Amino acid sequence: MFTGLVQRTGEIVQLRPAEAGGVRLTVRSRAFDLTPSPGDSICVSGCCLTLVGEARSTGEQIEMDFDVIEESLAKTKLGGLAEGSRVNLETSCTPATLLGGHVVQGHVEGVGEVVRIESGESYEVTIRPPEKLMPCITPKGSITLDGISLTIAGVDVSGGTFHVALIPTTLGETTIGDAKVGEGMNIETDIMARTVVHYLQNYSPGGS
Repeated sequence: MFTGLVQRTGEIVQLRPAEAGGVRLTVRSRAFDLTPSPGDSICVSGCCLTLVGEARSTGEQIEMDFDVIEESLAKTKLGGLAEGSRVNLETSCTPATLLGGHVVQGHVEGVGEVVRIESGESYEVTIRPPEKLMPCITPKGSITLDGISLTIAGVDVSGGTFHVALIPTTLGETTIGDAKVGEGMNIETDIMARTVVHYLQNYSPGGS
């Protein structure tokens, strides 16, 4: 489990075929306060991945390997990344971790499209998610974009979009400041909203 508070940004330094299929992804970042161990879960731009082998120290930086299966490559934006691409990183939380964001599982539900970016008095990004996710996206609720816990500033139900407002810290310390219109973002809706919608659609009287 994660909180959606990005701890580091990293760079993909190598992509190569994995022995079991898919790809092996090597990410370099500034070292964490606590070095991850083999088998640890790391949130990589919203995707929960398992650290393969030891994290290798290169001075103030570390390199980490992850195996990404074909399904993850097809259903997330990881399949479209290349060497040199930047990613958001967060180590898994503990019972003592401050929950400054919200509960994030690292289970990407779909890829949304950036349809508008406004950088006037405030910096706002508008996303068009897969239609199936819209019932779980509520104004002032939480959502995860590329592993970042964000508050939904507004929802256009008829237009099938929502937008988030970003502060300078988020723009400077994550990859979302690099976003461009037409690009994709990994989306995970709030687990509590998702659970309620699932129950109402499948088990409540009159649900469809």
